[in-house]
Amino acid sequence: MSFSSSDDDSQQRFALGLVFALIALVVASVVGTVVVKRGMGGAKAPAVAAAPAAAVADDSASVRVENGVVKFYFATGKADLAAGANEALADIVKGVAAGQKAVVSGFHDATGDAAQNAELAKNRALAVRSALQALGVAEGSIELKKPEATQGSGSNAEARRVEVVLAGA
Repeated sequence: MSFSSSDDDSQQRFALGLVFALIALVVASVVGTVVVKRGMGGAKAPAVAAAPAAAVADDSASVRVENGVVKFYFATGKADLAAGANEALADIVKGVAAGQKAVVSGFHDATGDAAQNAELAKNRALAVRSALQALGVAEGSIELKKPEATQGSGSNAEARRVEVVLAGA
């Protein structure tokens, strides 16, 4: 019995695709576990809300969804995501699956060295990007956008944030 060359190619492509899918699943599981464990390390319960929430008043990590914008708030000098990050990003992941892009922007407060604050805002945005990737969002569907004014508005606790929004592809 002989198989044609195209049957062999199809079987090889299928097997290779399956191997890559399994590798991606393992990597996503490991990264997701790390993100969740870092977010839970001593943080308060997640503050995920569908409607506008009260002002951020303390120095702990939290996440809120306000009018379709996912806002991650960070403790001073930290880039650790709050517990509840994956749940808060669920609508963003769905939007990306429907063909939109996730736009991630990092902000910082007015305290401390400006260069260090800019680097910390970038690291926070990268942490959110990693969380999105762990949820299956392709890197090409995530845009890191540096805001014109990186110093956030509101109190220092409100200013230390990363915002994630959906944009047309």
